[in-house]
Amino acid sequence: MCRLCFAPQPAAASPWNARRAFVLAAGAAVAGPALAQVDVGNASGMRRLVPAESLENSAQQQYHQMLQQARAKRALAPEGHPQLERLHAIARKLIPFAARWNERARGWRWEVNLIASRQINAFCMPGGKIAFYTGILDQLKLSDDETAMIMGHEMAHALREHARARIAKTQATGLGLSIGAQLLGLGDLGHAAANLGTQLLSLKFSRSDETEADLVGLELAARGAYDPQASVSLWRKMGEATGGKEGSLAFLSTHPSGPDRIRELQENVPKVQGLYDAARRAG
Repeated sequence: MCRLCFAPQPAAASPWNARRAFVLAAGAAVAGPALAQVDVGNASGMRRLVPAESLENSAQQQYHQMLQQARAKRALAPEGHPQLERLHAIARKLIPFAARWNERARGWRWEVNLIASRQINAFCMPGGKIAFYTGILDQLKLSDDETAMIMGHEMAHALREHARARIAKTQATGLGLSIGAQLLGLGDLGHAAANLGTQLLSLKFSRSDETEADLVGLELAARGAYDPQASVSLWRKMGEATGGKEGSLAFLSTHPSGPDRIRELQENVPKVQGLYDAARRAG
């Protein structure tokens, strides 16, 4: 496997583009398509009812509002913060493989930020806007491999456009649209997507969405030279942290743990082991 490099690109000037923001332009550095080692099927056709650009713009606005709030509370990790640098290093290894799962990712301006909070949580919004809370790194004592599994999982939600499909389904159902009306109502759904940015962080994905994110994230991390076995140890830590009460952790309120999840990951680790081994050999 060839080794790919990503160079940070400067963001356009704006009130919220602080130097601490980690911005990457996904583009020519990404290699051509390659066969995926994990099988997740086709993405939901329902997502086409919500324009991707509208949702990504809405996500960007919400993300930057969140950063402004964190900055005002002195909770946004500054440039050079060791944990932030660690997240940047992991992102640099995963992002070059993102376009294998979504061509739009070639044009995303990826950002990775760290927020000081005891909350055990992390996310990636549409368009590649990633945030980790210090609580998930500190309280679970995550290794780099385990952190890469979380980042890959969250990136996968964005790459597979789970939020876009979820919002489209919700809006179409709520409006009681027929198939024909849906096709004629793109403008309404696009407007709804633009106004749903404030709900992106509270979306709960389906079990199938979670499975997809697990498997795509597993492959992303393996291609980035992170040990796929860490996916199993990660979710065991998640289970232990809850004490049997999954709702007690913010992350697990939308990403439930359990033996079935661990079992499925264990079954898929051998499928990506070769990718991991090749990435390690490539240095």
